[in-house]
Amino acid sequence: MLTVRSADIQDFNSIMNIYSYAREQMRLSGNPHQWGTDRPLPETVWNDIRQKQSYVIVQKELICGVFAFIIGTEPTYQFIENGAWLNEAPYGTIHRIAGNGQSRGILAEALSFCGQKSSNIRIDTHDDNHIMQHLLQKYGFQKCGYIYVDDGSRRIAYQRILS
Repeated sequence: MLTVRSADIQDFNSIMNIYSYAREQMRLSGNPHQWGTDRPLPETVWNDIRQKQSYVIVQKELICGVFAFIIGTEPTYQFIENGAWLNEAPYGTIHRIAGNGQSRGILAEALSFCGQKSSNIRIDTHDDNHIMQHLLQKYGFQKCGYIYVDDGSRRIAYQRILS
């Protein structure tokens, strides 16, 4: 059984190990550019934890997944091209979601958790992240267009409205 809890400082090394694993899996699956060799940066992870927007997914006391969930305006979502958001209602954004490769259902558990906090969820992924694109479509997200993240690279923007 998977559970979600707020991340704390003691989780930092486990979180960074999961991100390291995820970067390697992205590279092996043809997506070497989304997180490159060093993203998310340690200071980003620290900030997520400090701002109480970092969550870990736990199975049998082992951290097997991590994500950030931020309710409020996402600056990189202010401009969207080749499409439009489904609505302009308040929303939550999932960022930096990753798993350790040993537990299934990481995205489903994160979505269940986030859906309790916001019925309007946005997320983005790289053009080369075909695995995440498939999962987002599987879980009812609609492709809305393209956004550009802080380093200027393009991402596919998705949104899901829970009924």
